[in-house]
Formats: sequence, structure tokens, C-alpha cells
Amino acid sequence: MIKSFFAAKGALDKAIPGFQARQPQIDMAQAVDDAICNKTQLVVEAGTGTGKTFAYLVPALARGKKTIISTGSKNLQEQLFHRDLPLMMRSLGFTGRVSLLKGRSNYLCLDRLSRQMTESHGVHADPTLLSQLIKVRSWSSATKSGDLGECDSVAEDSPVIPMITSTNDNCLGRDCPSFDDCFVVRARRKAMESDVVVVNHHLFLADLAIKETGFGELIPEAEVFIFDEAHQMPDIASQYFGQSLSSRQLQELAKDVEIAYRTEAKDMRQLQKTADRLTQAAFDLRIVLGEPGFRGNWRDAMKAPAVQRELTRLNDALDLTYDVLKLALGRSQLLDAAFERATLLKARLNRLCDTSIPGYSYWFECTPRHFTLHITPLSVAEKFREQMALQKGAWIFTSATLAVDDDFSHFSHRLGLEPKQQFSLESPFDYQQQALLCVPRFLPEPNSFGTADSLVEMLTPLIEANNGRCFFLCTSHQMVRDLAEGFRAKLDLPVLVQGETTKQKLLAEYLERGNALLVATGAFWEGIDVRGQALSCVIIDKLPFTAPDDPLLKARIEDCRLRGGDPFSQVQVPDAVITLKQGVGRLIRDKQDKGVLVICDNRLVTRPYGAVFLRSLPQIPRTRDISRVGQFLSEVNGVDTPVTDDH
Repeated sequence: MIKSFFAAKGALDKAIPGFQARQPQIDMAQAVDDAICNKTQLVVEAGTGTGKTFAYLVPALARGKKTIISTGSKNLQEQLFHRDLPLMMRSLGFTGRVSLLKGRSNYLCLDRLSRQMTESHGVHADPTLLSQLIKVRSWSSATKSGDLGECDSVAEDSPVIPMITSTNDNCLGRDCPSFDDCFVVRARRKAMESDVVVVNHHLFLADLAIKETGFGELIPEAEVFIFDEAHQMPDIASQYFGQSLSSRQLQELAKDVEIAYRTEAKDMRQLQKTADRLTQAAFDLRIVLGEPGFRGNWRDAMKAPAVQRELTRLNDALDLTYDVLKLALGRSQLLDAAFERATLLKARLNRLCDTSIPGYSYWFECTPRHFTLHITPLSVAEKFREQMALQKGAWIFTSATLAVDDDFSHFSHRLGLEPKQQFSLESPFDYQQQALLCVPRFLPEPNSFGTADSLVEMLTPLIEANNGRCFFLCTSHQMVRDLAEGFRAKLDLPVLVQGETTKQKLLAEYLERGNALLVATGAFWEGIDVRGQALSCVIIDKLPFTAPDDPLLKARIEDCRLRGGDPFSQVQVPDAVITLKQGVGRLIRDKQDKGVLVICDNRLVTRPYGAVFLRSLPQIPRTRDISRVGQFLSEVNGVDTPVTDDH
């Protein structure tokens, strides 16, 4: 039955101009259909270009069962909901109801907007903030969804957004005066009534974690669960099956206490005092925890006298907040909700300070303004397996990067999966003709002094000869900064750098300029789709092993040892292979694309484990001669100026 949709003159052929079914796509669609009919688990690695989205949408829509589709990011969620899903619905004549459900921090909270409007007219008003609030209020009267992603007048990183959205902590629930018009409630109600609901992994796993505590659910029961970009699931699951406390939560509590004092309980001066004290205590602890971007071991950090001192002050500030709010109980809904949050945050801080309970990693991370304390379980396999057992149905996991050397166990074991079927589908791209992989000779040792300078010197001629059109993907923010400085001094081409503006703006500028070098890390290794010759060179600074002092990695290494395994080959190498495959996947996005991949790490060819990386990558012709790269690019670009190997 499923094959017929993909056949010549079938439903997709009739509805999509130029549609050509590929055998791997049909094989995947058939496997997804079998999993749906038999309520089994399926794991499929589908290489770039295999058309995995259609391969799971067709059987999901054709079988008409209640389906949850979870994606790796909000961008992919939007693309699936607004582009791919409507196209498939039209092709198959599907008339069921579909909905898009995001986390509550994406929806405008009408109550918090009205409180902020009142607050912003006070003595301490910020005119910029007020003008943004007025724009949002104007938009709020016209929007049907309340999704702030649709509000063009407010930037996605605007400081106003956390003020006008709710969190699990500060939502007033049924006590809210705006409950009947609440956009989150409406979106969830719509999801409950829909046949297909598109969510993202963060929301799905937050929901599983809430279900585990026995509270209400955000995501409806379903018969089919499909996870796209599934390689991200184990790490995200670890976050949600643990606990965390952030300075942002403490400061938002303080802010609400302050708003309640100014608008509803002006006779209680101690509300203002306790809010100030809590804000200051959170800020002081952030200062003693260290540099922004730092991840550290919380168990070790707590031993430092300065951290102990600020923790005591924070505990005292929370106790005071609790006591003052207890006196104000019954004065207003906002104060009653704040009391409940203070109770919850007090308990959470106590749990985070008891680092003696085994089976967890205790760690913290800092941004320039905030800190977050985390407890993460060493393994989520058992908890995830329990949740799958509760919701009997088909569980389908797919991504372009799941296998390591054709082995899926690294992924499956982390989530406790027991798939009836797991297989890889080859990408339809002709890597032999379309790409070239170079590990240049005379590379500096990874992490050695002056690595960035050496790479700038070695690769400038190559980037110039290609007229930019290049991504330089780095494994650390420090390398991004060092390379950016070096290339800006050497190149006449535009050098765009992650962190200097938002990801979307950076990508738009890269495409607009047409001759830029983009130096980036993390977010640019995956989920970026630049087709054609706008991107014909991807350079990677080194094999993307996670920093050995990363507390989450340490926890998983510890867990692996406890089970009698070899952490390097079972944890560190597989993680790095998956990440490298994601980075490599940026290069060839289409049958017409051509380009070179340069990996600046000798270990790929000198260490035994390098072979595991190479076997896990597409079959790309390899060279160590950088002049060959120049010749390849010259042919691609139709230019006669090869790059010479100066070394």
C-alpha cells in the first residue's frame, strides 16, 4: 500500500512537480509503516538527501493514527508544520486536524503583559521597554495563536520576552484573570483534539518529566511517536530527568514580588526589601562561580569558602522571601503563586546542596549574567524505557547521524531502546564526484600553542582562491575568537563571526554577501542548510571530542566504568563521530553541490581510532595535498588559479 504513494503517477508524483521516488526513501517508508502497524520501535539513519521527512509523513498520515512528531529545534518544527506537512496533506488528501505546540515560553502571557504595562508607567520606567510593550499589546489584539515568533516587531532575543511569557514556576493556572483567553491553554486544547501534533524534543521531554511526577500533561496520548534529529534525544533527556535551579528563576521570583508590592500590596515595604535581597544574593553567587561559558563540578565548587558564604546568603534570602510571602498569603493571586514558587525553589536548592546521593552528576554552568545548578542522572535509559512501556505504540527514531561505524548501540543503549529494526540508508549523493576530503600535511598538534595562527597562515590562500564561500567550524569559542582575529588581519573578504549577532542574521548576511568566511561553533554544526555553490568549502579545526572536564561527560564516563566498559571507545569516540558527521553534513546538501572538506587534525590518519571516524563518514575521496584541494575548487568554480602548497 505505502509503495503506491511513491510510484510513478502515484499521489506524490501527481502533487509535487518533478518528484522522483528513491528506493531508500521507499524502504524507510515501508519500515515506518510496519512499525506503526505492529506498534514496535524503529531506528533509521537516513543520510542527507534520502527524503526522510516524506518517508515518515506518508505512512503516519496514511494510517490515520494519533501521531506526535518531535523535531530537534523550533526552526525544524516550523519548517515541518508550515511547509512539509501541508504539502503531504494535499498530496494524500489527508483531512485530519494538525497542530503546532511549543513550550510555554513562546506564547504571550496576557496577565504578565498587563502587569508589565502597569509597572512600566512607574517611576523606574524604561522608555525602550515601554515602546516594545506597546507594540506587543497592539499585536496581541490581532493574533490568534499568541506565538511570539510571529510578532515581527520584537526580536527573538529581546529582554522583554521573559517578562511577558510565563514559566511553569510563575503561571497562575486557573487562578489567572486571563485564563479563559490564555494562548498556552488554547494551544494545548487544540493539540488534544488534533490527529497530528508537531512538537520539539525539549517540550516532549519536559512533558515526560512532568508525567513522571504525576502532574497534568502538555502533550496528548498518542499511538505513534516519531523523533526527527533523534541524535539529540539522549542529551536533552538527561536535562529533563534531572533537576536544575537558575539565577534567572530567582530573579524572576524577585521581580514578581516587586511588581506585587508596587501594584497590589503597597503597604508591605518588606516585599521590596526581600526582592532586592534575593536579586543581590543570586547575583553575588553568580560572581563567585567564575567565568561565563564555564561548566564546573558543583560538588567541588561547594567546597570553596566564597561559594559556601554566598550559598548561605542565598539560603537566608530565600528563607526571608518565604517568610514574608507567607505573611502576605491571600492578598493577591500573584503573591500566592510567588509563595508556592519560593517553597519549590527552597526545596530545590536544598536538594542541589545534598551532593551525597549517588547515581547523579552535580554540575553548574555560567553565562555572563546567570548561573544554573544541575543534577543530572548518569543514565536515562531506565526512565525512558519506563515511559515507552506506559505509552504502548510505535516509537520511530530517525536522523542523518545515529550510527558509529554502522553500529547503532551507542544511540539505542543511551535511551534504553530495543528496536525491532535498525538500519542505515545511503545518501543518494555521489560523494566520489561531488566532494574531496583533505587532512593537510604539516598540521600543528591539537591544542598546541599558536594553533590558530598556523591554521590562518595555511588556509588563507585556499579561502581566497575559493572567494570565501566557506564555513570554518570550530570546537571551542576560544578558537572562534582566535581564528576570527587572525583571518580579519589577513583576508580582504568579509569574515562573519558567531556571537556577534543572532544565528539567523549571520546566516542571512553570509548568503547575501556571497563571498564570506563564516567562523562558528556549536549551533552551526547542525541544522543549517546552504545549497549550491554559496558553500563549497567546510573546514573543521579538529575532531570534536567533548572537553574532558565537561561534568556531563565525566558523569557518563563514570557510569561506563561502573558497568565495566571502556569510556574512550564507548562514550568519547562515538560522541565525537556523531558530531563530526553533523559538521560534514553541512557541505553537500543537493545532487548539484560540489565542495571540499578540510579537517585540520592529524589524529584522523595517525591514530587507530581515526579509522572509526573515516568509516563513519560518507565515501569521499581523500588527499593530504592542499594543492589538490585548490585544483578541485578551481574546476568547481571554473577558475584557473590553483592553490599552491607552500609547506
